[in-house]
Amino acid sequence: MSGLFADLVGQNQAVALLDAALQHQRLAPAYLFAGPNGVGRRRAALRFLEGVLAGPTGSPAIRRRLEEGNHPDLLWVEPTYSEKGQLVPASKAAELGVSRRAAPQLRLEQIRDVSRFLARRAVEAPGCLVVLEGAEAMAEGAANALLKTLEEPGDGLLILLTAAPEQLLSTIRSRCQQIPFARLAPALMLEVLAGCGAPGAAPGEGDGDPLELVELAAGSPGALLAHRQQWQTLPEGMADRLRSLAQGPPEPLVALELARDLCEALDSEQQLWLLDWWQLVLWRQAPCPVQVSVLRRLETLRSHLKAYVQPRLAWEVALLELARSSR
Repeated sequence: MSGLFADLVGQNQAVALLDAALQHQRLAPAYLFAGPNGVGRRRAALRFLEGVLAGPTGSPAIRRRLEEGNHPDLLWVEPTYSEKGQLVPASKAAELGVSRRAAPQLRLEQIRDVSRFLARRAVEAPGCLVVLEGAEAMAEGAANALLKTLEEPGDGLLILLTAAPEQLLSTIRSRCQQIPFARLAPALMLEVLAGCGAPGAAPGEGDGDPLELVELAAGSPGALLAHRQQWQTLPEGMADRLRSLAQGPPEPLVALELARDLCEALDSEQQLWLLDWWQLVLWRQAPCPVQVSVLRRLETLRSHLKAYVQPRLAWEVALLELARSSR
């Protein structure tokens, strides 16, 4: 494996393709890094751009500038929330207290900024460099604008990161060289987490992650870290209270108290995560006839939580309906 990509674990095919492009200096104008979130696509993009700027052996100084986001020829774009007429990057939404009920988007004005950036003269690089994170989150107008940019890429280089390439326009996919990224086996996930300073024991053993978290992560170290964080923020006993519901229907008063406590302790994003976890618990524990009806009702609850239904009311109705239907 190339030294440039030495810290990219379990992505041999992607590394081979990127390393060959750098070694032979045959760069495509646009790349599509396709694979699950949290498996190394972002790191691969940074290392690849380091190779573009400094050659196949890389450069510590260039690496530091890219990772700090202060290279003049790099524009890194991520989906945004619209808040009071301002676009707030998804990575800063929680810090700024932005409502996250609706999904973030890559918007037309952001793609227009990309086009202008690619058209300018680079300061240090052979051409300007752009990374579009969460490319599947493009609104229709943004996707059409990006297609026009891809038709006339100029001297720039564009990298799209996506977890759902099938959601992109086929014409966009056809104009990019696709670089596939794979899910990791549990042992490789632990290796990656140890390298990030977040080691863990084997799932279900000692201080290891609960098995449900590993299943939810589905081979993504980044997703497992996010699930760990959500798990650690749950109020003490909350998971046990939900887990116990798999053994039998709640009493109406218990259901109302649980709905109240959930909504007082957790924001909407945490509630949706907890619903994912609970569905997995029920799927693993409940008999098949119960699975279908209960999981269908929880999907309805999910749609209500994503809409503008009052969360406590949504939980109360769902839990009371489950109580009545199970008696």
